Amino acid sequence: MPAALPDDLVDAYLRRLGLDREPPSADGLARIHRAHVERIPWETAWIHEGRDWGIATTSSAARIATTRRGGYCFHLNGGFAALVAALGYHVTRHVGRVHGPDGPSADGPINHLALVVSDLPADDCPEGRWYVDVGLGDGLHSPTPLVVGPIEQPPFTMVLAAVTPEGVGEWHLAHDPAGSFTGMSFGGPPTGMDVFGERHTWLTTDPESNFVRYFVVKRRTADTEVALRGLNHSVVAADGTTTTIVDDRSSWLDLLAEEFGIEPQDPDRLWPRVLRAHQVWTAAQG
Repeated sequence: MPAALPDDLVDAYLRRLGLDREPPSADGLARIHRAHVERIPWETAWIHEGRDWGIATTSSAARIATTRRGGYCFHLNGGFAALVAALGYHVTRHVGRVHGPDGPSADGPINHLALVVSDLPADDCPEGRWYVDVGLGDGLHSPTPLVVGPIEQPPFTMVLAAVTPEGVGEWHLAHDPAGSFTGMSFGGPPTGMDVFGERHTWLTTDPESNFVRYFVVKRRTADTEVALRGLNHSVVAADGTTTTIVDDRSSWLDLLAEEFGIEPQDPDRLWPRVLRAHQVWTAAQG
C-alpha cells in the first residue's frame, strides 16, 4: 500500500478534483478517476522547462494538489494511488510495460506504473477487482473491471486480455488504433516506487527519450482526448481527429493555460525550445 498522505494534503487534492470526501464505493472511485483524467494533465512540459521532478508519492501528490501541475504515469498513478489509499480503498501498484507494434516482451523496459483496486464489489464487477489508470494520458476515462473483454470508453475501444507472453505480466491492454501507443502489459506482485527509479531517470534525461525530445500535454474528457504535441493541437473524437497548428506564441501559451491549466514559470525558455523541436520534426516529415 502507498504511504499515507496527511489529511490536509488529501483535502487539497480533493479540492483540485472538485470533489468531497465520501466512503469507498465503486461509484466514488469512478468519480475520482474521471475527475483526475479530466483535470490533471499528462505532461512532459516540466522536462522542457528544465525542472527535475522525482517520483516519491507524497511529493507527486503535493505537486498535483497544490501547484496545478500533472506529470506522467509515475507521478499521476503514484499520486492517485496515495490519494485513494488515504480514502480507504485497497490499491496496489504493479509493473507495467508500454509497447509498440512488436508487442509485449519480457525484455521490455519497466516504463509504466499500473494500479489495481480490490475488495470493491459492484453489480458490474462482482469480484471487486478494478483496473484503474490515470497515467496513460489517452487511456481509461473510468475504472474498468479487471476481466477479459472490450472496454468501450469513447472515443476509444480498448481490449483487456489475460494472456500475455511468459514473463510480461498477467494482463494486457490493447489500445485503440487511434491511441498514442499499441498496448501495455502489467501485473506481477505489488511493488513500491523504487523499481521505477532507474527508468524514470532515463525517460527524463536521456536525449533518446521521447519525453526529452517532444513536448506533450494531454488529458481525457468524457468522449475525447485533447492534446498539445509541440505546436500541434489535436482532438480525438469518435468521428475522427482534428489537428490545428498553433504557431503564435501568445495563442500557444493561452491554449496551454486554458485547456490544460499549465502556466509555465519561464515561457521565454520554453517557447523557443518547443518551436525549434517542432521545426526539426516538420523537416523530418519531408
